[in-house]
Amino acid sequence: MTHTLPAGTPADHDVDSRGVSAFLDAVEAAPNIEPHSLLVLRHGHQVAAGWWAPYRADRPYMLYSLSKSFTSTALGLALDEGLLRLDDRVVDFFPEYRELATDPGTRAMRVRHLASMSTGHTRDTWDEVESDPGDPVRAFLRLAPDREPGTVFAYNQPATYTLGAILQRLTGTTLAGYLRPRLFDPLGIDAATWQQDAAGRDLGFIGLFLTTDAIARLGELYLRRGVWQGRRILSEDWVAAATRPQIPTTGEQNPDWAQGYGFQFWMSRHGFRGDGAFGQFCLVLPEQDAVVAYTGATVEMQAVLDLVWRHLLPAFGTRGSAADDAALAARLGNLALPPVPSGDPRPGTWSLSPAGAGATPLTEVVVRDGEIVLREPGTELRLPLVPGRWTVADEPVPVAVSGGWADGTHLAVDLLFLHAPHRLSVTADVDAGTFDAHWAATPLLPPSLRLLRA
Repeated sequence: MTHTLPAGTPADHDVDSRGVSAFLDAVEAAPNIEPHSLLVLRHGHQVAAGWWAPYRADRPYMLYSLSKSFTSTALGLALDEGLLRLDDRVVDFFPEYRELATDPGTRAMRVRHLASMSTGHTRDTWDEVESDPGDPVRAFLRLAPDREPGTVFAYNQPATYTLGAILQRLTGTTLAGYLRPRLFDPLGIDAATWQQDAAGRDLGFIGLFLTTDAIARLGELYLRRGVWQGRRILSEDWVAAATRPQIPTTGEQNPDWAQGYGFQFWMSRHGFRGDGAFGQFCLVLPEQDAVVAYTGATVEMQAVLDLVWRHLLPAFGTRGSAADDAALAARLGNLALPPVPSGDPRPGTWSLSPAGAGATPLTEVVVRDGEIVLREPGTELRLPLVPGRWTVADEPVPVAVSGGWADGTHLAVDLLFLHAPHRLSVTADVDAGTFDAHWAATPLLPPSLRLLRA
């Protein structure tokens, strides 16, 4: 970051350190939650921040659908600049596809419907759109809505993709390129990369890599209604519109997903948020004058929010002691994920078992001289394998590895992909000469190891 956030102790800003510690206890004890980072702002000051080693503060992280909130911000900036209006028809931005968009619902679709996930489709249509070998926008405009646009919510990835395509067409650059001088530079965000499709478009709905600090800065900007350290970045009208319900989401099962949807922001039982698959959160809490940025790995995202409401929320507005602050600071500085229990690795070579075909891109695992080699087509990972610790490499993919011999006949190794919320477990059977591998949470993009990096 080009400049650090103002820092203060929890007690200085009426945050009870014991509540933060209780949250740390809870996420570490939860069997299906793997925490990676936590950063808490109150009154504009960083009062708590920690990363579970081998994750660390300076590494960018795959945001999945939290990317959408940055696309929303690009829309707000473009509206402020007069490049488009929320009530502009979507089809008018793509005259080359106008004749293909024959359905009245498609022709009635507006920019606001893309931004609020109310295009009239009743499902996520990405698989249908992606299967078209041409432009995903063309495929989306061919796909007739099920209902009148603006009347029904459906979390629909092509809506955000098409919104991003409109912005990139209007601005003549990528989303990241447009945001660089208008958002990233003013907020002091250095590294920002976005995965692209074959057409060279930033994906918009997914694929942005940023640090936890950058997540917190976006939350702080929206908490301050578009003002960053005295400088207006976004209009207050845009922030208000983006962060209030634009469409009901009462059909969602989880309580924090049933509070309504704004413009690429979810409403929560407390405040509002951007979030991404497997547990990236930008929680904005106006009543508490606080922001919580969190990353981790879980398929139970509601469980993470439940723990925030149970432990962190009551901590705001309650002053703790200096001793509690010191204990929390020490703990935050020593957070770590436990290594895989194992003994010294023995040499061997294993091929993927028939049962494991399709679950992983790996084809071969080799252990020799304290080193593990994992191969997939076009990529080879060579990593030191030291029992009882994580070893880290940055090329060709930032990854940490831990493991060794679990018993006399089995090798057990875990890989943490340090730019992503993904853990891959590899188990080799020395007698069978084969290995199996499984993801704790399977990547939403094609699971090539090469893609799991900024």
